[in-house]
Amino acid sequence: MNNQLACARPAGLHGLASKPAPAAGHMMCGGTSLSPFGCHAFNRRSRRFGLRRLIPLDPTQSVWSSAYRSEEMKEYISPMSDNRRWAGFVHRPGDIFVCTPPKCGTTWMQTIVNSLLFPDGNSPAPVWDLSPWLEAKRAPIEDVLARLDAQTHRRCIKTHTAADGIPWFDDCRYIYVGRDARDAFMSWVNHSNNMRRDVFDFMPPKSDAHEMLPGWLEGGGIFHNVATYWERRGQENLLFAHYSDLKADLDGEMRRVAAFLGIDVPDDKWPAVVDRCTFSSMKERHEEIGDFSISFEGGADAFLFKGTNERWRGVLTDEELAMIDARAAELLPPDAIAWLRR
Repeated sequence: MNNQLACARPAGLHGLASKPAPAAGHMMCGGTSLSPFGCHAFNRRSRRFGLRRLIPLDPTQSVWSSAYRSEEMKEYISPMSDNRRWAGFVHRPGDIFVCTPPKCGTTWMQTIVNSLLFPDGNSPAPVWDLSPWLEAKRAPIEDVLARLDAQTHRRCIKTHTAADGIPWFDDCRYIYVGRDARDAFMSWVNHSNNMRRDVFDFMPPKSDAHEMLPGWLEGGGIFHNVATYWERRGQENLLFAHYSDLKADLDGEMRRVAAFLGIDVPDDKWPAVVDRCTFSSMKERHEEIGDFSISFEGGADAFLFKGTNERWRGVLTDEELAMIDARAAELLPPDAIAWLRR
């Protein structure tokens, strides 16, 4: 498969329910009000972790794409994102979806895909512009869809939504990136504390890891998200990648991603393709990834913070680590837990 696929335009999603969004600062979850990030709730105001309302999809529509797997999608709505925004999305064969819980290597994988798609380093726009977070509510969905529709190259879309809340197309590729939950949580502490409150006015006051952990776990941590993709791990169009593997062998993991996407990079260009995706390179050329200062205090230095693991050591107590283990056991099977801890 060539990375510059023809832009076929089959039918998009239809029959998605259209309902008013919840008031800012809350998420409706089976009638229960959750904190701003839904499944990724982090403060003590979050309540229980419950079922999402279902979005009925009507497979009788005559323009329904045969490549789409007709099934129900659950609603995931928060002040930050709304998966009902998929309603107007029109997929193309070969579209790439980067799927992750927050702080598990999302921007890293987006950058990897971008570097593979443009091996000469001639990306026509910053990574975040080319690979939008479609569910994020900050930009009007009409603008996001228009920018995607205007792209003539193979496209990449980001999502933080669980697998039961996104559309699945047999002729597209999905890359799921996981990370040890302890590392994802510590990265989330830094991330949330550096989010600009003048932009994200629904965010709670800054707090430390000990204050954030109970609410983060109540909201499912990353475990609910992982569980929904783990159920699909046998699908041929879904690739699992791990943050620790990317750190240990970036070259090898990028070759695995390239093979999965059907992208052939000339040997003489490969070193530069990989180098663009190292942590140090991403920090140096952060303008080519996105404008971090719009959303984060400290800009790229705050967002691309350290890129390291095990920062929880010496910070989280034995009791807190046991809480993480217990929540994982509630929401994940043992093999999924073992994969996250690799």
